Amino acid sequence: MVREKILVLDFGSQYTQLIARRVRETKVYSEILPYNVSIDRIREFDPKGIILSGGPSSVFEKGAPIPSREIFNLGVPVLGICYGMQLMAYLLNGEVMKSHRREYGRAEIIIDDDRDLLWGISGHSVVWMSHADRIEKCPDGFTPIAHSENSPIAAMANHDRKLYALQFHPEVVHTHEGKRIIHNFVVRICQCSQTWQMTSFIEWTMADIRSRVGDGRVICALSGGVDSAVTALLVHRAIGDRLTCIFVDNGLLRKGEKKKVEDTFQRHFHLKLLSINAKDRFLEVLKGVTDPEKKRKVIGNEFIKVFEEEAGKLKDVKFLAQGTLYPDVIESISFKGPSATIKSHHNVGGLPDVMKLTLIEPLRELFKDEVRELGE
Repeated sequence: MVREKILVLDFGSQYTQLIARRVRETKVYSEILPYNVSIDRIREFDPKGIILSGGPSSVFEKGAPIPSREIFNLGVPVLGICYGMQLMAYLLNGEVMKSHRREYGRAEIIIDDDRDLLWGISGHSVVWMSHADRIEKCPDGFTPIAHSENSPIAAMANHDRKLYALQFHPEVVHTHEGKRIIHNFVVRICQCSQTWQMTSFIEWTMADIRSRVGDGRVICALSGGVDSAVTALLVHRAIGDRLTCIFVDNGLLRKGEKKKVEDTFQRHFHLKLLSINAKDRFLEVLKGVTDPEKKRKVIGNEFIKVFEEEAGKLKDVKFLAQGTLYPDVIESISFKGPSATIKSHHNVGGLPDVMKLTLIEPLRELFKDEVRELGE
């Protein structure tokens, strides 16, 4: 199945993931890559369109994230948002200047050209601004398509080259018609066919699991949470009884949770489930530990030991299914690098390295809300 894709290049905006989610809400697949990804990698990705995210930098700052100009010569539509707009103007020889005052919050834009990107948008529309620089002069071939009181060029377009830019953030709910603008870019301009939905994802993912696993066997750690549950059910649907799930009772579960997991997965869904009573082990290693982060690490390390022992009793297991989600993937490839640890993962972190198993991550392309939709 050929999957049409929109590429979101990340320049450090707090809203980058939201942009990707808004694109997916139009039933078009999107991925996020760091701004400095190579042009060859972008060509390999083969996007139907590219969105340049906002970001906290100024194009005038030393060390500001600046992509290759070649992005605009790939023959695919490009949409710049906030810092992405300033980059587009800067790289294509427009004029970018510091604003007299930083603009942050609600603003009203007036539409000057309602073709393509702003098609169907009200003549006066409320948007969310957050910028310190502004476009003073459009690059050659561009025309202003919207303005506001503080931004004479609140949006610009080169219709011939299909290059568009917005000084405001269409991805946030404060921009009243933002979803329509993103839909216009993705569907009207990039001409994506809106085939990204959970039914097609299930079919594609099951085929991928079968292809990768072959006649091999898979284990999966069940925590009782939605991520591991959906992972297990998806893998089970793909390969049946060649999946074995392991549920570890660490003595810290909610009342009745162990029975609920057993009833749900063993009796209702008929998964092969090993339910391990390890209460005493966990409570013993937690004696005297009061720091929350240390507790999480102790629990995680002991879980790995228990899981490894039980998995070692199974024959011919070569794969580990894990409920990694797309935000985890984004974090690992962020152009700023992984953020500081807030809290460590309490479940399966470290298992692939310890056990030398091949990792299966069927949910690694999904956001949390998509996982919930898939589970339903």
